[in-house]
Amino acid sequence: MTETVGETTEAAGGRRIAVLGEMLELGDQAVEAHREIGRFAAEAGVDFVLAVGGDLAKQLALAAGAAGVPEIGLVRDNKTAAAYLESVLRPGDVVLVKASRGGQLWQIAQALTGQAVTSL
Repeated sequence: MTETVGETTEAAGGRRIAVLGEMLELGDQAVEAHREIGRFAAEAGVDFVLAVGGDLAKQLALAAGAAGVPEIGLVRDNKTAAAYLESVLRPGDVVLVKASRGGQLWQIAQALTGQAVTSL
């Protein structure tokens, strides 16, 4: 899934999808930081947030939905996230995959691009 320089996802007919995992190093600020990222996704015009993980991912997803992201998903693990994305991705969609290293979300990107899935 690539985007031509200067071409927007709207012109390409695709959605902006953010696959966001938990940020594991935040300590006491973790809950509010995850909510802030959910709100930021809405401000940035993300069309679909897929949150990956447990309670912190749930906070992120809830905040994104409350802030106006039109489509929200929540899954527990990377394998489920990759399978779900494969079933809903459309031509022109642009996908950002981001989390702390401990979330190993690169596995989702590997699965979607046909690479061998690796772990730490």
